[in-house]
Amino acid sequence: MGTPSAAGRGPAEPTRAKGSSADGRSHPRRGPDLRLVGVATGCWFAVLAAIRVPPSAALAGAVVGFVAAAGVLAFAVHRKPRREAVTRTDPGRLAVVLRLLVSVLLGAGCGALSTAAHTYPAQLETLAAPIRAHRLVHADLTVAGDPHAIAGSAFGTTWLVPATLTRFAPAAGGPTVRAHVRVIGFGSQPSWRSVLPGQRVAVTARLSPPQRADGTAAVLSITEPPKRLGDPPWYQRVAARLRAGLQVACRGLPSASGGLLPGLVDGDTSRLDPIVHADFATAGMTHLTAVSGSNLAIVLGFVLLAARWARAGPRVAALVGAAATVGFVVLVRPDPSVLRAALMGGLGLLALALHRPRAAVPGLAASVFLLLLVDPALAVQLGFVLSALATLGLLLFAPAWRDALRRRRVPGGIAEVVAVSTAAHVACAPVIAGFAGTVGLLAVPANVLAEPAVAPATVLGLAAAIASPVSPTAAHALAWLADWPCRWLVLVAHGVAGAPAATLPWPVGVLGAVLLAVILVAAVVVAGHRTARRLLLVVVICVVAGAAPVRWLAGGWPPDRWVFVACDVGQGDGLVLRAAPGQAVVVDAGPEPTAIDGCLRRLGIRSVPLLVFTHDDADHVGGVAGVFDGRQVGAVGVSRFRGTNGGRARVERAAGAHGLRPFPVPPGWRYRAGGLALTALGPPEPMTGTESDTNNNCVVLRAVAGSVSILLTGDAGPELQQELRVDGAPLHADVLKVPHHGSVHQDPDFVAAVGPKVAVVSVGVDNDYGHPNPGLLARITAAGIRVVRTDRDGDVAVVDTGRGLAVARRGPPPGRAPPSARALPPAVTRPARRSPRRRGPGLPPGNGVSNDRGIAWLRSGSTAQGGDARGGRPDPVSCRSGWPCVARSRRSWRHVGRRGRAPRRAAACGATAGGDHRMPPDPATHGVTSGRAP
Repeated sequence: MGTPSAAGRGPAEPTRAKGSSADGRSHPRRGPDLRLVGVATGCWFAVLAAIRVPPSAALAGAVVGFVAAAGVLAFAVHRKPRREAVTRTDPGRLAVVLRLLVSVLLGAGCGALSTAAHTYPAQLETLAAPIRAHRLVHADLTVAGDPHAIAGSAFGTTWLVPATLTRFAPAAGGPTVRAHVRVIGFGSQPSWRSVLPGQRVAVTARLSPPQRADGTAAVLSITEPPKRLGDPPWYQRVAARLRAGLQVACRGLPSASGGLLPGLVDGDTSRLDPIVHADFATAGMTHLTAVSGSNLAIVLGFVLLAARWARAGPRVAALVGAAATVGFVVLVRPDPSVLRAALMGGLGLLALALHRPRAAVPGLAASVFLLLLVDPALAVQLGFVLSALATLGLLLFAPAWRDALRRRRVPGGIAEVVAVSTAAHVACAPVIAGFAGTVGLLAVPANVLAEPAVAPATVLGLAAAIASPVSPTAAHALAWLADWPCRWLVLVAHGVAGAPAATLPWPVGVLGAVLLAVILVAAVVVAGHRTARRLLLVVVICVVAGAAPVRWLAGGWPPDRWVFVACDVGQGDGLVLRAAPGQAVVVDAGPEPTAIDGCLRRLGIRSVPLLVFTHDDADHVGGVAGVFDGRQVGAVGVSRFRGTNGGRARVERAAGAHGLRPFPVPPGWRYRAGGLALTALGPPEPMTGTESDTNNNCVVLRAVAGSVSILLTGDAGPELQQELRVDGAPLHADVLKVPHHGSVHQDPDFVAAVGPKVAVVSVGVDNDYGHPNPGLLARITAAGIRVVRTDRDGDVAVVDTGRGLAVARRGPPPGRAPPSARALPPAVTRPARRSPRRRGPGLPPGNGVSNDRGIAWLRSGSTAQGGDARGGRPDPVSCRSGWPCVARSRRSWRHVGRRGRAPRRAAACGATAGGDHRMPPDPATHGVTSGRAP
């Protein structure tokens, strides 16, 4: 008779040892069921291979996979091992391996077959021939997602439109071809802004082959505004109304957190500050800038909790959860991570309704497998890869790590958050490292700090969106409440991104990903042994203690006594002239805000007394918001010529938001701040009818900082260069910012007229314009001029050492491939000949000494402030009384040069007028000291 149980319910069952069955036999502890994991893995790898080959090859691969699976299955069935050996000896393990191999091969066959079916229509000659011929067609499209604005285009805003091509006809005449293939469209028409997913449109576009093997059949260059065919589906109109309502509710909130909230709730990142996005990326919190699977989990958990509070049954709760899931997916758009979470959640809800146990790992594998069968292109989307890996890490690692922390007396809530953040980061780190070339060292602490704010921000923001059609006041109140956790998220991201050791450079590509994966696996294995774990901890502490002070206290950037920095902003200009500690004059801001903001942060610039835009092209004004971010700007100067691409309006909006009104910079205008003096050289008169009136009317500045003179040319074309040279403008300078990113179009004698020692080329890696031209660079180098480029050297600084000139290179950011050596035609210039009157020291190529900090010391003598480094005579443009108010005639520069060339007169002027040059700019005149307000 058994011993009575404590509850008095009868005899208690005998206690079984862990891992034993009722018959007393000992069995190995079961791990997670990996059969579906094998199917999903095989399918994924097969899709990655099949999407890059013709459909016939993919179909052959599918046949091979199915035949191989059948062969392995037949071998496993005919083995018939003894029953006693199955659980104790190797044959049982072999059976497990065979079953796993069969599942992998079956998954591979299914993935290859699905990919072949999806890519076959694009290979039909009726579609492939017009694509190869780049035909202009009239096409009908079904928009598959929200059109996205691409920032930084030199020709204004370009919209990327994901769509499905349903039919097309050649514009020159011909039969109509029906199709159903995935395409990507690019259009510059503003009407794309209001197009919704599901909308059918008719466009005129030019077909071209895709550049990537990602399932896209063609790329469409759309030439005319889209013509709408009917209305989008009703549910998309409802979702658009809710999204617009949330945007309206967030209008009165701070720009940083108010732009983050819609992205976190419904994936609308149209108002997200690019600088905030860059901070989140650096801090390892990118998944919080836009909606993801974790947001769906929060919403679904909240809905099921409410259903449980209302005492709803499992089936009712499952139906309510399914409705919430579908509605959420429609609202936020079918993002890859959202699709994964939705399907996995749907399988969990089905198990709940059928009273079946929920197996998380098989559910994840089934979700991945089904999604890849429906849309093989998901296999090459980074968001889908990271979502699946993060979820797998949570399921495999987080429970054990949470329990380990609890055993060490860590509070339950903290242990849960730390384990979840660490597991997700460890699972995704190899892919992120291989893709971005960096490893986030502070990503886990950042996500631990951010985690408590994600759920309230998501729930309150979603409530604001739902309430917006009914009560805008209630929606604004809910958005105001949701803004506070968003402010915390922004604060955490900004603080972590600003830490010197936030990221670690890492090899990019597959090799870097595999290397980090091996290191992480070894660390996880070692962590299971007490002695090895302690040794690993000691090594980590020693490395951090030794490297952190060096990284924090001696970062090496910026170099001491820097006077000028050409920021690595991509294909554009972003130039910084130091005026005082923490203050600088900025000339142009690059194509987008994050690059110039990051450069100014690294330089420690907190105040910008003057911001000048040489002209209105997007690659010079697109980053204007980055200069204003967290800094006080005193005045904004622009070209007298207003461009037609909307760049000036962008500058005016940004300046107006801070109470500033841009002023045109005339020739002869001068400015001084601290130890920096600026002079506007041109254009002497507005130029029209040139190859590019915008470029030939850009502001050309000459700066003097200490003993270093710098010529900033913007995108000056050959006409403007020749005009300045012929008119006798004081062009000579120690440093030349090469005009127009090193374009082929140059005045042949301009560089010789400047006679620089250093030529700086601000250019983007492998840009589409062929910049910089190799022939031009060869001629500059042959003239004995040191050439530095932002695409190869990263941020470039010019240093006034007191003994001469120096150049420091920060280096390109981690993960960026070097520019390719492309064969381009030589520059259309004659060999540059130096004028005997302006001949410089004549440094041969590479003349100089480089130290361990990357500074190249140029062998030149130092001069006093206001002197010319070439001949020791006073600088003709540094004397105020030697200038007219505004240069009015085409020959005025010759007149000014003659007046300012006498050493005695210049010295006297400097003695009497030097005080005025050091005065801060007058808000009424925007710092103009030429005697005439612009």
